[in-house]
Amino acid sequence: MITSILETIGNTPLITIPNSNKANEGQVLFKYERYNPGGSIKDRAAIYIIEEAEKRGLLKPGGTLIESSSGNFGISLAMIGAAKGYHVIVLVDPKTTSANLALLKCFGAEVIVVTEQDDCGSYHKTRISLANKLAKEIKNSFRPDQCFNLLNSEAHYKSTAKEIMDNCPKKLTTFITAVSTGGQLGGISKYLKTFAPEVQIIGVDAEGSVIFGGNADSYRIPGIGLGWTPVNLNMEYIDCAYKISDEQAFITARAFARNEGILMGPSSGACALVALKVAQHLTPEDRIVCMISDGGERYIQTLFNDEWMEQQGFVTKVDREAIRTMAQQLQPWSRHPAASANYRTDLMDSLEVPDSTIQLNSEVRN
Repeated sequence: MITSILETIGNTPLITIPNSNKANEGQVLFKYERYNPGGSIKDRAAIYIIEEAEKRGLLKPGGTLIESSSGNFGISLAMIGAAKGYHVIVLVDPKTTSANLALLKCFGAEVIVVTEQDDCGSYHKTRISLANKLAKEIKNSFRPDQCFNLLNSEAHYKSTAKEIMDNCPKKLTTFITAVSTGGQLGGISKYLKTFAPEVQIIGVDAEGSVIFGGNADSYRIPGIGLGWTPVNLNMEYIDCAYKISDEQAFITARAFARNEGILMGPSSGACALVALKVAQHLTPEDRIVCMISDGGERYIQTLFNDEWMEQQGFVTKVDREAIRTMAQQLQPWSRHPAASANYRTDLMDSLEVPDSTIQLNSEVRN
């Protein structure tokens, strides 16, 4: 018998895509994180960080969780807060979908919408700065701090990566996931390079994000990208990086709903497109694990809304072969991402990262 909804986090399936993946090429397996109770991969890091904070006395009963999140991590915290009895405050931005806002509120979270853009044209720094300010003002509060807390990547090193290795049939050749706070890519890449160094690690980012270098610009893909390289990500473990446009990400996600019956968000659409590219250059004995970080229900009013897509200037219908052709034409952004790392250690001071995060990071490193 399961005594808490939180016990159902993890152990998500690997799913084949037979209608999109040809038999004579590398075989793609989707690591489908929609099956977590909060609906996304963010449940994994959220529960790990919260339980570690509880063990170390940084989070006490009846406390307040304060986090900057565009959606999924905040939803995970809101769910956990409801189950454990914590008050949750989540700082979001205008890119957060109406569905995500509704989910945050249904779990009882207090939502603050940050509308001021930062110097990169996104909202990350302004959200984080305000979250840190509130954490100092509110007694008995804790900042999970997914951007700067190294427990984020440790969570995936200890659980997600091991699941992938244990459950992947035959030869794992390539692992692909999107990058934002760096937790899943950082933790999984470290594990794979330690125990299966021959596996190629590919990071996927949005055009306009500068995690892998380049010029900053605005983009519409939610839950992906940053204006700097996150501390949770060791770029030396990353073999290759792709940048995907908004339209490519959105239409690929729509195509997989239509062609495979698999719902996913735009950032996962970007990863799936790269997976199809990689598969075309490998053999049927090779396995490509592609992270699908959440489902598509949260994007009904955007990604799966024809009128919204047309307003963005995006096409609404693309057949299976057109998606495969688009994948074939992709070119890597970088084959040596470490050379263009954009770490900003100064941000910990300028954004006033809480002492609890610094303490946790010191303990993780040691």
